[in-house]
Amino acid sequence: MKLEFLYVPTTDVVASLKVYRDVFGATELWREGDATVALSMPGSDVQIMLDLDDQAPAGPLFTVDDVRDFHAARGDALQVVSEPSEIPDGYMATYRDAGGTTFYLLDQSTASAG
Repeated sequence: MKLEFLYVPTTDVVASLKVYRDVFGATELWREGDATVALSMPGSDVQIMLDLDDQAPAGPLFTVDDVRDFHAARGDALQVVSEPSEIPDGYMATYRDAGGTTFYLLDQSTASAG
């Protein structure tokens, strides 16, 4: 398991990008269309993922080898917000910890299957 991203949903990716890039000094790493931008912050290996979404809460996003396996082994110990579901190149699931913080699990398990 690796803390890969801080997931930051926003209603305005362009405005949020200006803050993280121009005020905080982040560097754009990649983007998916106009809805998602990943940034690196000086001095940190954890990326910021800005995503056009007005419903999801911000939270840490961890990568694992296989979300479905993680869920099967540990899902009962966590509050499940959304079961593992297929996304491009893998699976994702959303949970809350005992204190109510939302966190996300992601894998890239199907990336080379195509």
